[in-house]
Amino acid sequence: MGGVEDEYDGIEDEYAPLDDYFDAPAPEQEGPGLFDEPAFEQDGPGLFDEPEEEPEVAAPSTPSAVPSVTAEPAPTTEAALPLALYRRYRPDSFAEVIGQEHVTVPLMRALDNNRVNHAYLFSGPRGCGKTTSARILARCLNCEQGPTSTPCGECRSCTDLARGGPGSIDVIEIDAASHGGVDDARDLRERAFFAPVHSRYKIYIIDEAHMVTQQGFNALLKLVEEPPPHVKFVFATTEPEKVIGTIRSRTHHYPFRLVPPRLLGEYLAEICASEGVAVDHAALPLVVRAGGGSVRDSLSILDQLLGGAGEAGVSHDQAAALLGFTPDALLDEIVDAFAAGDGAGVFRSIDKVIEVGQDPRRFAEDLLRRLRDLVILAAVPQAAETGMLDVPADQAERLATQVAGMGAGELTRAAEVIATGLTQMRGTTAPRLHLELMCARVLLPGADTDERGLHARMDRLERRVGMMGEAPAPVAPPAAPAQAPAAPIPPAAPPAPSQPAPSAPEAPPPPAPTPPPAQPAPQPTSGSRPQRRPAGAPPGSRDVPAPAAPPQSEQRTARPAGGGAMTTPELRQVWPSILEEVKRRRRFAHIMLSRHAQVLDVSDGQLLLGFSDAGARENFSSSGVGDLLVEAIVQVIGVEFRVQAIMGGETPPPITPTPSPPQQPRPQEVRVPAEQPSAPEPPASSRRPAPSPPPPPEVEPEVAEDDQDLEDPDTLAARLLTTELGAEIIPDAD
Repeated sequence: MGGVEDEYDGIEDEYAPLDDYFDAPAPEQEGPGLFDEPAFEQDGPGLFDEPEEEPEVAAPSTPSAVPSVTAEPAPTTEAALPLALYRRYRPDSFAEVIGQEHVTVPLMRALDNNRVNHAYLFSGPRGCGKTTSARILARCLNCEQGPTSTPCGECRSCTDLARGGPGSIDVIEIDAASHGGVDDARDLRERAFFAPVHSRYKIYIIDEAHMVTQQGFNALLKLVEEPPPHVKFVFATTEPEKVIGTIRSRTHHYPFRLVPPRLLGEYLAEICASEGVAVDHAALPLVVRAGGGSVRDSLSILDQLLGGAGEAGVSHDQAAALLGFTPDALLDEIVDAFAAGDGAGVFRSIDKVIEVGQDPRRFAEDLLRRLRDLVILAAVPQAAETGMLDVPADQAERLATQVAGMGAGELTRAAEVIATGLTQMRGTTAPRLHLELMCARVLLPGADTDERGLHARMDRLERRVGMMGEAPAPVAPPAAPAQAPAAPIPPAAPPAPSQPAPSAPEAPPPPAPTPPPAQPAPQPTSGSRPQRRPAGAPPGSRDVPAPAAPPQSEQRTARPAGGGAMTTPELRQVWPSILEEVKRRRRFAHIMLSRHAQVLDVSDGQLLLGFSDAGARENFSSSGVGDLLVEAIVQVIGVEFRVQAIMGGETPPPITPTPSPPQQPRPQEVRVPAEQPSAPEPPASSRRPAPSPPPPPEVEPEVAEDDQDLEDPDTLAARLLTTELGAEIIPDAD
C-alpha cells in the first residue's frame, strides 16, 4: 500500500503547476470576448416594442407635390412571366372546347342528370384536349353548386382548377410514364382511401395511361372496379389498345379526334385578333397544316410566329420559311414542267430546292399535297368553292390552269409515283437522288407497267396534245371523196374491170399492199367487211363494196394526219394494249404479231412493222391481219394508220415493190373469175339474185376466215416448228 501512496504523491507533485494556473484570477478583458455577442445600439423601437407616435405633418398646399395613392399596382408575376398561348387559352368549361362535341355534349348531359361514372377513359391524338377535359370534369364534379356542367367559377375548387390556378389538393395528376410501376400503384391504392380535404371527390387523373405496366394495372384493378365513394378515376392515353381489357371494361370510353382544319383556322384567327397581331390570311392555313389538327401544337406554332412578328405582322413568306414549307412558286414551276414534259425545268427546280437548304422529303410531301389538290380539282371542278380545297382564290385559279394542262390520269399516276417514292425515302442516305428518280419516273411514262394505266394515260395524252382536236379537220376531205365516187358508181358498172385497176396501184403507195389482198383474196372477206364497218354495207349487196373500199382507204389516208403527233415510243407503250385488242378479235393474229412483229417506226400516219420471219410477213399480208390490226389501233387509241410490213432491221423503202409482187398475182387470179361473171352488165339483174344467197353463209365467215388463213395447217405447223423450235422437217419415205 505504501508504494501506491508514494506513486500517487509523485503524480500530484507533477501536476501542481496546473493547479496554480487555474487558480489564478482572470485578467481584465478589454472589449467583447470571443463568444460574447457584440453590443449594439438600437435605433427606434424594438421588435416587440410599440412604435412611437410620429408627429403629424401638415399636407402641402400643392396637390401635385405628393404622388397619387391610386397608382398602378406593381406588375404581377403573371405579367412579368407571360404564359404560352396554349396555357393562356386553355378552356375552363366544356363549352369552350372546340371540335369535340361528340365527347363534351354527352358528358354535360351526364353531369346534369347526375349519372356520373366512377372511371373514365379519354383517348385520342396528342393536343386534342384529353387532359384539359379531365380537369374540366374534375372542376364540374367538385364545384360547390355541382355536380354541374357549368361550374360557377367562384368557389374554392373552381378557382383552384381555373386557367392559371394553383391546382387542387384533391385532384391528383399522375404521369404514368414515370409512375407506372407496381409500387406506384400500391402507393396510390393506399392513399385513395383517405377522404378528400375540402372537396366533394378525390379525383385521380392518370396521364399517359398506356405506360402503366401489366403489374401496375393488375394492382389497380380491384380499386378501379370497386373504388371508395369519394374516388373518381380519369385515364388519358393516346394508345387505348395498350390499356388492358379488364381496366377498359370498367370505364366509360370517350375517343377524342383531331380538330377539322376549317374550325381550327377560325379559332386561330380569333386568338390573333385577341392578341392584336395582324396575320396574313394565307399564313394561317400553314399553321393549321403544321399543327396537323392538334390544337396545342397549332397554338405553339402560332405563338412562335407571333413572337417573331414585326410591325406589319406575320406574312405568308415568313411563315413558310420558318415552318419549312415549299414556296408555292416553286411548286407551280415543277408542276408546269411536268405538264410540258420539260425535264430540264424539273431538275432545275430540284436544284433550287437543294440550294436553299430545304429538306428533299419535305419538298416531296408538299409536291404530293399539290398533286392531291389537282386530282381533286380535276374530279370536282367546284372543289375550291365548296370548301373541299382550303386555298386562296388566286391559287385556285392557278390550280385550274394546271389541271387543264394535265389530265386526271397523268395527275393520278404522278401522285402514286411520289407517294411510293416517299415511302422509299425513309432512312435513305441519298434523299436528293431519290427525289430525282421520282421526278424522272413521272416524266417517263414507260416506267408504269400497268396496261390500264398506260391506256388511260395515252388517252389523256392524245387529248392534251391535240390528236382528238385535230381529227375534225380532216373529216371534211373524206366527205368530198365519199360523194365523188358515189356519182361514178352508176356509170362504173360497164367498165368495172377498168376501175379496180387504178384502185390497185393507188392502194400500194398510201396504205401499202395490205388493203388490196384483203378485199379480193376470198370473197367472204368483202362480205365480212360490211360487218366490221357497217357504213359500207348499205350502198350495195356485193358489187358495191368493191368501189366502196377506195373511199375507206382514202379516209384512212386522211385520218392519220391527226396521228402525226404520235411518236414511235408512245405507240410502243400502248402496243401491249393493242395486242390484247387483237387477241380479243382473233387469236391467230395475236400469236403472229406477238411472236414475229415489232414496231419499227411511226411517221406521217404510217406504221412500219418489222417481221423476224418471211413466212410470218407473207401470212400477215395475205390473211387480212393488217386490217384487223388497224381496227384494233383505232379501238385503243382512236387513230388510224397505214400499216406496212417489212423484214426486221430493214429501212422503209420509198417504193414498195417487194411486198407487192406476191400479193398482186393472187388478187388478180381471184379477181378475174370474180369480176368476169359480173362484167356483162345486162345479165347482172339475173345474176344479182344468185349472189344474194351467199350472204347467209357469209355471216359466219369470221370463223371460216381463220380456217382460210390456216388452210394448210401442216405447212403452218411445220413452219412454226422450224422457226420457233429449230426443228428439221424429215420428208416421208414415200
